[in-house]
Amino acid sequence: MELQGKKINFLGDSITEGHGTSDCTTKPYHQVLKVNAGLLEARNYGKGGTKIARLPVITDNPFDQDFNLRALDMDLDADAVVVFGGTNDYGHSTIPLGNFEDRDIHTFYGGMHTLCLYLIKNYTDKEIVFMTPLHRLQEEKLDSDVSRPLHDFVKAIREVCEYYSIPVCDLYKESGMYGNVWAWCEKYMPDGLHPNDEGHKLIAHKLQKFLENL
Repeated sequence: MELQGKKINFLGDSITEGHGTSDCTTKPYHQVLKVNAGLLEARNYGKGGTKIARLPVITDNPFDQDFNLRALDMDLDADAVVVFGGTNDYGHSTIPLGNFEDRDIHTFYGGMHTLCLYLIKNYTDKEIVFMTPLHRLQEEKLDSDVSRPLHDFVKAIREVCEYYSIPVCDLYKESGMYGNVWAWCEKYMPDGLHPNDEGHKLIAHKLQKFLENL
């Protein structure tokens, strides 16, 4: 994919919003990518705390506005869409994982299917890319009966995207960041979850190479 002069929508959570960086307007990975690759626009549709699956009750609280709801508000003239989420579906343990056959938007699998179908329908001739969650601190911790390890949510993203032939930039596998190793955590994600400026540079580098190879 040629990136020079392109417009890309970035749909995500607090990481995409820029939490953890020194400047949310210039330091998030998509803004680094914009400069490095010469994008015309890098549109930030990140909202902290949000999930891909839908909560049982939707309120006006921004945290309740899941990816499927907010995808409806994205500009349709984008040349590509990059989706980066799933860590809050894991971390906020009220979201059931479900299974691959699930189409219930209140489960993670169902939310993934719903989101993929919406993006395919509305960006048919555009590039659609998902990024898997990063490793994070205590990612194997199970907080409730509906919780699963983070890896299960990563696996779900891989499975559903493969089903729809949507490319996946696998940051869980290849980001070079791991929240349970203090040396990497200190350098790239001091709180064990949100990348700092250096972490966002690393994501931007990985994503640029991935997009250019599409």
